[in-house]
Amino acid sequence: MVSENLSQDTLAEQLLELAIKSGAEAAEVYQSRSLSRPIFFEANRLKQVETSQSEGTVLRLWRNGRPGLTVAYGAVSPQAMVERSLALSQLNQPESADLVGNFQPSYPNLGNSVPIEVLINWGKEAIALIKDVYPDVLCNSDWECDVESTRLINTQGLDCYYTDTTLSCYMSAEWVRGDDFLSVSDGQTQRNELQPEKLAQQILQRLMWARENVKAPSGRVPVLFTSKAADMLWGAIQAALNGKRVLEKASPWANRLGTLVVAPSLTLYQDPEAGPYSCPFDDEGSPTQALVFVRNGILEQFYSDRTTGRQLGMSSTGNGFRPNLSSYPTPGLYNFLIQPSSPSLENLIEQMDDGLIVDQMLGGGNGISGDFSINIDLGYRVQNGNVIGRIKDTMVAGNIYSALKQLVSLGGDAQWNGSCYTPSLIVEGLSITSKNS
Repeated sequence: MVSENLSQDTLAEQLLELAIKSGAEAAEVYQSRSLSRPIFFEANRLKQVETSQSEGTVLRLWRNGRPGLTVAYGAVSPQAMVERSLALSQLNQPESADLVGNFQPSYPNLGNSVPIEVLINWGKEAIALIKDVYPDVLCNSDWECDVESTRLINTQGLDCYYTDTTLSCYMSAEWVRGDDFLSVSDGQTQRNELQPEKLAQQILQRLMWARENVKAPSGRVPVLFTSKAADMLWGAIQAALNGKRVLEKASPWANRLGTLVVAPSLTLYQDPEAGPYSCPFDDEGSPTQALVFVRNGILEQFYSDRTTGRQLGMSSTGNGFRPNLSSYPTPGLYNFLIQPSSPSLENLIEQMDDGLIVDQMLGGGNGISGDFSINIDLGYRVQNGNVIGRIKDTMVAGNIYSALKQLVSLGGDAQWNGSCYTPSLIVEGLSITSKNS
Protein backbone atom coordinates (compact mmCIF):
# COMPACT_ATOMS: atom_id res chain seq x y z
CA MET A 1 0.00 0.00 0.00
CA VAL A 2 1.08 3.58 -0.61
CA SER A 3 0.59 4.54 3.03
CA GLU A 4 2.88 1.77 4.30
CA ASN A 5 5.64 2.72 1.89
CA LEU A 6 5.49 6.36 2.86
CA SER A 7 5.35 5.89 6.63
CA GLN A 8 8.26 3.43 6.53
CA ASP A 9 10.38 5.43 4.09
CA THR A 10 13.68 6.74 5.48
CA LEU A 11 14.21 9.46 2.85
CA ALA A 12 12.74 12.18 5.04
CA GLU A 13 15.06 11.32 7.93
CA GLN A 14 18.06 11.28 5.57
CA LEU A 15 17.20 14.75 4.27
CA LEU A 16 16.83 16.22 7.76
CA GLU A 17 20.09 14.68 8.94
CA LEU A 18 22.01 15.92 5.90
CA ALA A 19 20.50 19.40 6.23
CA ILE A 20 21.63 19.78 9.84
CA LYS A 21 25.10 18.38 9.10
CA SER A 22 25.40 20.91 6.26
CA GLY A 23 24.80 23.88 8.54
CA ALA A 24 21.02 24.35 8.53
CA GLU A 25 19.44 25.46 11.79
CA ALA A 26 16.08 23.90 10.99
CA ALA A 27 14.44 21.85 8.23
CA GLU A 28 11.22 20.11 7.24
CA VAL A 29 10.28 17.50 4.65
CA TYR A 30 6.85 17.22 3.04
CA GLN A 31 6.09 14.06 1.05
CA SER A 32 3.08 13.28 -1.11
CA ARG A 33 2.37 10.05 -2.99
CA SER A 34 -0.66 9.03 -4.97
CA LEU A 35 -1.94 5.95 -6.77
CA SER A 36 -4.81 6.48 -9.19
CA ARG A 37 -6.87 3.98 -11.18
CA PRO A 38 -9.17 5.86 -13.57
CA ILE A 39 -11.42 4.24 -16.18
CA PHE A 40 -12.91 6.08 -19.15
CA PHE A 41 -16.09 5.66 -21.17
CA GLU A 42 -16.51 7.40 -24.52
CA ALA A 43 -19.67 7.45 -26.66
CA ASN A 44 -21.37 4.93 -24.33
CA ARG A 45 -18.51 2.43 -24.52
CA LEU A 46 -15.64 1.54 -22.20
CA LYS A 47 -12.57 3.15 -23.78
CA GLN A 48 -9.59 2.53 -21.49
CA VAL A 49 -8.35 1.64 -18.02
CA GLU A 50 -5.29 3.34 -16.56
CA THR A 51 -3.06 3.18 -13.51
CA SER A 52 -0.87 6.12 -12.60
CA GLN A 53 1.46 6.89 -9.72
CA SER A 54 3.11 10.12 -8.64
CA GLU A 55 5.50 11.06 -5.89
CA GLY A 56 6.75 14.45 -4.73
CA THR A 57 9.21 15.45 -2.00
CA VAL A 58 9.71 18.97 -0.68
CA LEU A 59 12.69 20.02 1.46
CA ARG A 60 12.57 23.39 3.19
CA LEU A 61 15.50 24.45 5.37
CA TRP A 62 16.89 27.56 7.04
CA ARG A 63 20.58 28.48 7.18
CA ASN A 64 21.62 31.78 8.74
CA GLY A 65 17.90 32.44 9.08
CA ARG A 66 17.38 32.32 5.30
CA PRO A 67 14.93 29.76 3.83
CA GLY A 68 15.59 27.55 0.82
CA LEU A 69 13.03 25.24 -0.78
CA THR A 70 13.57 22.42 -3.28
CA VAL A 71 11.07 20.05 -4.90
CA ALA A 72 11.87 16.69 -6.46
CA TYR A 73 9.61 14.16 -8.18
CA GLY A 74 10.15 10.42 -8.27
CA ALA A 75 13.59 9.13 -7.28
CA VAL A 76 15.43 11.61 -5.08
CA SER A 77 19.11 12.28 -4.41
CA PRO A 78 19.18 13.52 -0.80
CA GLN A 79 22.56 15.21 -1.15
CA ALA A 80 21.53 17.06 -4.32
CA MET A 81 18.31 18.29 -2.71
CA VAL A 82 20.12 19.61 0.34
CA GLU A 83 22.80 21.35 -1.74
CA ARG A 84 20.20 23.01 -3.94
CA SER A 85 18.15 24.19 -0.95
CA LEU A 86 21.26 25.66 0.68
CA ALA A 87 22.18 27.48 -2.52
CA LEU A 88 18.67 28.92 -2.88
CA SER A 89 18.64 30.06 0.76
CA GLN A 90 21.44 32.53 -0.01
CA LEU A 91 19.09 34.37 -2.38
CA ASN A 92 16.27 34.88 0.15
CA GLN A 93 15.71 37.35 2.94
CA PRO A 94 15.87 36.09 6.55
CA GLU A 95 12.63 34.87 8.11
CA SER A 96 11.63 32.99 11.24
CA ALA A 97 11.64 29.18 11.07
CA ASP A 98 8.26 28.78 12.74
CA LEU A 99 7.88 24.99 12.90
CA VAL A 100 5.43 22.81 14.79
CA GLY A 101 7.27 20.62 17.30
CA ASN A 102 6.87 17.45 19.38
CA PHE A 103 3.73 16.31 17.62
CA GLN A 104 3.61 12.66 16.54
CA PRO A 105 -0.03 11.69 16.03
CA SER A 106 -1.29 8.45 14.56
CA TYR A 107 -4.23 8.89 12.18
CA PRO A 108 -6.42 6.10 10.82
CA ASN A 109 -6.58 5.64 7.08
CA LEU A 110 -9.61 7.35 5.53
CA GLY A 111 -11.79 5.69 2.91
CA ASN A 112 -11.76 2.27 1.24
CA SER A 113 -10.46 1.30 -2.15
CA VAL A 114 -12.74 -0.44 -4.67
CA PRO A 115 -11.74 -2.83 -7.49
CA ILE A 116 -11.59 -1.63 -11.08
CA GLU A 117 -14.41 -4.05 -11.93
CA VAL A 118 -16.72 -2.17 -9.56
CA LEU A 119 -15.85 1.16 -11.19
CA ILE A 120 -16.60 -0.31 -14.61
CA ASN A 121 -19.95 -1.70 -13.46
CA TRP A 122 -20.91 1.67 -11.96
CA GLY A 123 -20.09 3.39 -15.24
CA LYS A 124 -22.12 0.89 -17.29
CA GLU A 125 -25.07 1.20 -14.90
CA ALA A 126 -25.21 5.00 -15.13
CA ILE A 127 -24.97 4.98 -18.93
CA ALA A 128 -27.66 2.29 -19.26
CA LEU A 129 -30.10 4.30 -17.12
CA ILE A 130 -29.71 7.33 -19.38
CA LYS A 131 -29.83 5.33 -22.63
CA ASP A 132 -33.06 3.66 -21.57
CA VAL A 133 -34.81 7.04 -21.59
CA TYR A 134 -32.83 8.89 -24.28
CA PRO A 135 -31.38 6.37 -26.80
CA ASP A 136 -29.82 9.11 -28.95
CA VAL A 137 -27.73 10.59 -26.17
CA LEU A 138 -23.97 9.95 -26.14
CA CYS A 139 -22.41 9.59 -22.69
CA ASN A 140 -18.78 10.16 -21.75
CA SER A 141 -17.58 9.51 -18.22
CA ASP A 142 -14.62 8.72 -16.03
CA TRP A 143 -14.63 6.83 -12.74
CA GLU A 144 -11.63 6.88 -10.44
CA CYS A 145 -10.24 5.51 -7.17
CA ASP A 146 -7.43 7.68 -5.85
CA VAL A 147 -5.18 6.80 -2.88
CA GLU A 148 -3.14 9.72 -1.54
CA SER A 149 -0.60 9.56 1.26
CA THR A 150 0.91 12.60 2.99
CA ARG A 151 3.78 12.85 5.48
CA LEU A 152 5.29 15.89 7.20
CA ILE A 153 8.39 15.65 9.39
CA ASN A 154 10.76 18.32 10.77
CA THR A 155 13.74 18.87 13.05
CA GLN A 156 11.50 20.00 15.94
CA GLY A 157 10.09 16.52 16.52
CA LEU A 158 7.06 16.67 14.23
CA ASP A 159 6.19 13.47 12.36
CA CYS A 160 2.65 12.99 11.12
CA TYR A 161 1.11 11.18 8.18
CA TYR A 162 -2.18 9.83 6.88
CA THR A 163 -3.67 8.11 3.85
CA ASP A 164 -6.88 9.18 2.15
CA THR A 165 -8.78 7.08 -0.40
CA THR A 166 -11.46 8.88 -2.43
CA LEU A 167 -13.77 7.84 -5.22
CA SER A 168 -14.88 10.24 -7.94
CA CYS A 169 -16.83 10.22 -11.16
CA TYR A 170 -17.78 12.69 -13.86
CA MET A 171 -20.32 12.16 -16.62
CA SER A 172 -21.48 14.23 -19.56
CA ALA A 173 -24.48 13.47 -21.77
CA GLU A 174 -24.45 14.99 -25.27
CA TRP A 175 -27.69 15.37 -27.22
CA VAL A 176 -27.70 16.62 -30.81
CA ARG A 177 -31.10 17.79 -32.07
CA GLY A 178 -30.64 19.15 -35.56
CA ASP A 179 -28.63 22.36 -35.20
CA ASP A 180 -29.11 22.36 -31.43
CA PHE A 181 -26.35 20.85 -29.28
CA LEU A 182 -26.95 20.14 -25.60
CA SER A 183 -24.37 18.93 -23.08
CA VAL A 184 -25.39 18.08 -19.51
CA SER A 185 -22.77 17.07 -16.97
CA ASP A 186 -22.53 16.17 -13.31
CA GLY A 187 -20.24 14.31 -10.94
CA GLN A 188 -19.59 12.96 -7.47
CA THR A 189 -16.67 12.78 -5.05
CA GLN A 190 -17.18 10.50 -2.07
CA ARG A 191 -15.54 7.94 0.15
CA ASN A 192 -16.29 4.19 0.07
CA GLU A 193 -19.07 4.21 -2.53
CA LEU A 194 -20.38 6.15 -5.53
CA GLN A 195 -24.04 6.37 -6.51
CA PRO A 196 -24.45 5.80 -10.28
CA GLU A 197 -28.25 5.79 -10.08
CA LYS A 198 -28.34 9.20 -8.37
CA LEU A 199 -25.89 10.61 -10.92
CA ALA A 200 -27.97 9.31 -13.83
CA GLN A 201 -31.22 10.67 -12.36
CA GLN A 202 -29.68 14.13 -11.97
CA ILE A 203 -28.67 14.14 -15.63
CA LEU A 204 -32.04 12.75 -16.75
CA GLN A 205 -33.81 15.55 -14.85
CA ARG A 206 -31.76 18.17 -16.73
CA LEU A 207 -32.38 16.50 -20.09
CA MET A 208 -36.11 16.52 -19.42
CA TRP A 209 -36.06 20.22 -18.49
CA ALA A 210 -34.18 20.97 -21.71
CA ARG A 211 -36.62 19.31 -24.14
CA GLU A 212 -37.86 22.71 -25.31
CA ASN A 213 -35.92 25.93 -25.93
CA VAL A 214 -37.68 29.03 -24.61
CA LYS A 215 -37.04 32.75 -24.29
CA ALA A 216 -35.12 33.92 -21.26
CA PRO A 217 -36.47 36.53 -18.85
CA SER A 218 -34.80 39.94 -18.84
CA GLY A 219 -34.11 42.58 -16.24
CA ARG A 220 -34.03 41.51 -12.60
CA VAL A 221 -35.84 38.30 -11.64
CA PRO A 222 -35.00 35.73 -8.95
CA VAL A 223 -32.12 33.44 -9.95
CA LEU A 224 -31.81 29.90 -8.63
CA PHE A 225 -28.26 28.53 -8.57
CA THR A 226 -28.29 24.72 -8.32
CA SER A 227 -25.88 23.10 -5.90
CA LYS A 228 -23.66 22.37 -8.90
CA ALA A 229 -23.54 26.03 -9.95
CA ALA A 230 -23.66 27.68 -6.51
CA ASP A 231 -19.95 27.03 -5.98
CA MET A 232 -19.30 30.11 -8.15
CA LEU A 233 -20.77 32.31 -5.44
CA TRP A 234 -18.46 31.13 -2.70
CA GLY A 235 -15.03 31.82 -4.22
CA ALA A 236 -15.14 35.51 -3.33
CA ILE A 237 -16.45 34.70 0.16
CA GLN A 238 -13.58 32.29 0.81
CA ALA A 239 -11.13 34.99 -0.29
CA ALA A 240 -12.79 37.56 1.99
CA LEU A 241 -12.30 35.18 4.95
CA ASN A 242 -8.59 34.70 4.19
CA GLY A 243 -6.45 36.18 6.98
CA LYS A 244 -3.76 37.17 4.50
CA ARG A 245 -6.27 39.25 2.53
CA VAL A 246 -7.32 40.85 5.83
CA LEU A 247 -3.70 41.85 6.56
CA GLU A 248 -3.41 43.31 3.06
CA LYS A 249 -6.65 45.28 3.59
CA ALA A 250 -7.92 43.62 0.42
CA SER A 251 -10.84 41.87 2.09
CA PRO A 252 -14.07 43.91 2.16
CA TRP A 253 -14.74 42.22 5.51
CA ALA A 254 -11.43 43.21 7.13
CA ASN A 255 -13.14 45.47 9.68
CA ARG A 256 -16.49 43.70 9.84
CA LEU A 257 -16.03 41.17 12.67
CA GLY A 258 -19.20 40.92 14.72
CA THR A 259 -21.38 42.52 12.06
CA LEU A 260 -23.97 41.20 9.62
CA VAL A 261 -22.25 40.54 6.26
CA VAL A 262 -24.71 38.18 4.50
CA ALA A 263 -28.33 37.12 4.94
CA PRO A 264 -29.17 35.88 8.47
CA SER A 265 -30.13 32.46 7.09
CA LEU A 266 -26.49 31.74 6.14
CA THR A 267 -23.98 29.91 8.35
CA LEU A 268 -20.57 29.18 6.80
CA TYR A 269 -18.05 26.85 8.42
CA GLN A 270 -15.42 24.16 8.04
CA ASP A 271 -15.34 20.74 9.67
CA PRO A 272 -12.10 18.65 9.69
CA GLU A 273 -14.10 15.42 9.59
CA ALA A 274 -16.67 16.38 6.96
CA GLY A 275 -16.89 14.73 3.58
CA PRO A 276 -14.21 13.52 1.18
CA TYR A 277 -12.09 16.66 1.62
CA SER A 278 -11.40 16.24 5.34
CA CYS A 279 -7.83 16.16 6.62
CA PRO A 280 -6.30 15.86 10.11
CA PHE A 281 -3.48 18.42 9.77
CA ASP A 282 -2.43 21.22 7.46
CA ASP A 283 0.79 21.49 5.44
CA GLU A 284 2.56 23.10 8.40
CA GLY A 285 1.69 20.25 10.75
CA SER A 286 -0.91 22.18 12.75
CA PRO A 287 -4.00 20.11 13.62
CA THR A 288 -7.05 21.21 11.65
CA GLN A 289 -10.09 22.32 13.61
CA ALA A 290 -13.78 23.02 13.30
CA LEU A 291 -14.43 26.71 12.63
CA VAL A 292 -17.56 28.78 12.16
CA PHE A 293 -16.73 31.78 9.99
CA VAL A 294 -20.20 33.27 9.64
CA ARG A 295 -23.04 32.35 12.00
CA ASN A 296 -26.56 33.45 11.09
CA GLY A 297 -25.11 36.07 8.76
CA ILE A 298 -22.69 37.54 11.35
CA LEU A 299 -18.92 37.40 10.69
CA GLU A 300 -17.14 35.60 13.56
CA GLN A 301 -13.57 34.85 12.41
CA PHE A 302 -11.05 34.44 9.60
CA TYR A 303 -8.71 31.54 8.78
CA SER A 304 -4.91 31.70 8.83
CA ASP A 305 -1.61 29.85 8.68
CA ARG A 306 1.04 30.23 11.41
CA THR A 307 2.69 33.37 9.99
CA THR A 308 -0.56 35.15 9.20
CA GLY A 309 -2.08 34.18 12.52
CA ARG A 310 0.89 35.65 14.39
CA GLN A 311 0.64 38.89 12.42
CA LEU A 312 -3.09 39.09 13.19
CA GLY A 313 -2.42 38.55 16.87
CA MET A 314 -4.02 35.11 16.90
CA SER A 315 -2.84 31.51 16.67
CA SER A 316 -2.97 29.46 13.49
CA THR A 317 -6.39 28.02 12.70
CA GLY A 318 -4.73 25.02 11.04
CA ASN A 319 -5.23 26.41 7.54
CA GLY A 320 -1.69 26.61 6.20
CA PHE A 321 -1.67 24.83 2.84
CA ARG A 322 0.63 24.70 -0.17
CA PRO A 323 -1.13 25.69 -3.42
CA ASN A 324 1.38 23.31 -5.03
CA LEU A 325 4.51 21.49 -3.92
CA SER A 326 6.85 24.30 -4.98
CA SER A 327 4.98 26.91 -2.92
CA TYR A 328 5.29 27.94 0.70
CA PRO A 329 2.27 27.32 2.96
CA THR A 330 -0.30 30.10 2.80
CA PRO A 331 -3.83 30.45 4.25
CA GLY A 332 -6.20 28.09 2.45
CA LEU A 333 -9.40 26.10 2.96
CA TYR A 334 -9.49 22.32 2.72
CA ASN A 335 -13.28 22.22 2.94
CA PHE A 336 -15.95 24.89 3.10
CA LEU A 337 -19.52 24.14 4.10
CA ILE A 338 -22.75 26.13 3.83
CA GLN A 339 -25.30 24.91 6.34
CA PRO A 340 -28.30 23.76 4.29
CA SER A 341 -31.96 24.41 5.01
CA SER A 342 -34.75 21.89 4.34
CA PRO A 343 -36.48 22.62 0.98
CA SER A 344 -35.72 20.28 -1.89
CA LEU A 345 -34.73 21.61 -5.31
CA GLU A 346 -38.30 21.00 -6.46
CA ASN A 347 -39.62 23.03 -3.50
CA LEU A 348 -37.32 25.93 -4.40
CA ILE A 349 -38.56 25.90 -7.99
CA GLU A 350 -42.17 25.93 -6.81
CA GLN A 351 -41.46 29.16 -4.92
CA MET A 352 -40.61 31.03 -8.15
CA ASP A 353 -43.34 32.81 -10.11
CA ASP A 354 -40.98 33.94 -12.86
CA GLY A 355 -37.27 33.26 -12.70
CA LEU A 356 -34.15 31.62 -14.01
CA ILE A 357 -32.23 28.47 -13.05
CA VAL A 358 -28.44 28.48 -13.54
CA ASP A 359 -27.02 24.94 -13.68
CA GLN A 360 -23.83 25.22 -15.75
CA MET A 361 -21.87 28.33 -16.67
CA LEU A 362 -18.94 29.66 -18.67
CA GLY A 363 -16.68 32.00 -16.74
CA GLY A 364 -16.81 32.80 -13.05
CA GLY A 365 -16.42 35.45 -10.38
CA ASN A 366 -14.02 38.35 -10.66
CA GLY A 367 -11.92 37.72 -7.56
CA ILE A 368 -12.37 39.20 -4.15
CA SER A 369 -14.36 42.21 -5.43
CA GLY A 370 -17.37 39.92 -5.88
CA ASP A 371 -18.30 41.38 -9.27
CA PHE A 372 -19.11 38.77 -11.89
CA SER A 373 -20.53 38.37 -15.37
CA ILE A 374 -21.15 34.83 -16.61
CA ASN A 375 -22.49 33.22 -19.74
CA ILE A 376 -25.02 30.53 -18.88
CA ASP A 377 -23.97 27.26 -20.46
CA LEU A 378 -27.05 25.43 -19.21
CA GLY A 379 -30.02 27.26 -17.72
CA TYR A 380 -33.81 27.03 -17.54
CA ARG A 381 -36.82 29.34 -17.40
CA VAL A 382 -39.30 29.02 -14.54
CA GLN A 383 -42.87 30.27 -14.70
CA ASN A 384 -45.57 29.72 -12.07
CA GLY A 385 -43.34 27.29 -10.17
CA ASN A 386 -42.63 25.05 -13.18
CA VAL A 387 -39.61 24.63 -15.45
CA ILE A 388 -40.87 25.39 -18.96
CA GLY A 389 -37.66 24.86 -20.94
CA ARG A 390 -34.03 25.65 -21.63
CA ILE A 391 -32.76 29.17 -22.24
CA LYS A 392 -29.81 30.02 -24.51
CA ASP A 393 -27.49 32.98 -25.21
CA THR A 394 -28.08 34.48 -21.78
CA MET A 395 -25.82 36.23 -19.27
CA VAL A 396 -26.15 36.91 -15.56
CA ALA A 397 -24.19 39.72 -13.88
CA GLY A 398 -24.02 41.30 -10.46
CA ASN A 399 -22.12 41.34 -7.19
CA ILE A 400 -21.83 38.26 -5.01
CA TYR A 401 -21.81 40.12 -1.68
CA SER A 402 -24.95 42.05 -2.61
CA ALA A 403 -26.67 38.91 -3.92
CA LEU A 404 -26.01 36.96 -0.70
CA LYS A 405 -27.57 39.78 1.29
CA GLN A 406 -30.68 39.34 -0.86
CA LEU A 407 -30.94 35.60 -0.35
CA VAL A 408 -34.54 34.50 -0.93
CA SER A 409 -34.33 30.83 0.01
CA LEU A 410 -31.75 28.15 0.82
CA GLY A 411 -32.20 24.52 -0.24
CA GLY A 412 -31.65 21.26 1.58
CA ASP A 413 -29.94 19.49 -1.33
CA ALA A 414 -26.32 20.24 -0.38
CA GLN A 415 -23.62 18.28 -2.16
CA TRP A 416 -19.87 18.51 -2.66
CA ASN A 417 -18.78 20.64 -5.60
CA GLY A 418 -15.02 20.37 -5.39
CA SER A 419 -14.18 21.03 -1.75
CA CYS A 420 -17.25 23.23 -1.27
CA TYR A 421 -20.38 21.70 0.26
CA THR A 422 -23.27 23.86 -0.86
CA PRO A 423 -27.04 23.58 -1.38
CA SER A 424 -29.04 25.24 -4.13
CA LEU A 425 -30.21 28.78 -3.38
CA ILE A 426 -32.33 31.59 -4.77
CA VAL A 427 -31.02 35.17 -4.80
CA GLU A 428 -32.28 38.49 -6.08
CA GLY A 429 -30.58 41.61 -7.38
CA LEU A 430 -28.83 40.11 -10.42
CA SER A 431 -29.09 41.46 -13.95
CA ILE A 432 -30.13 39.17 -16.81
CA THR A 433 -29.52 39.90 -20.48
CA SER A 434 -30.34 37.67 -23.44
CA LYS A 435 -30.34 37.79 -27.22
CA ASN A 436 -33.69 36.01 -27.25
CA SER A 437 -35.63 37.95 -24.62
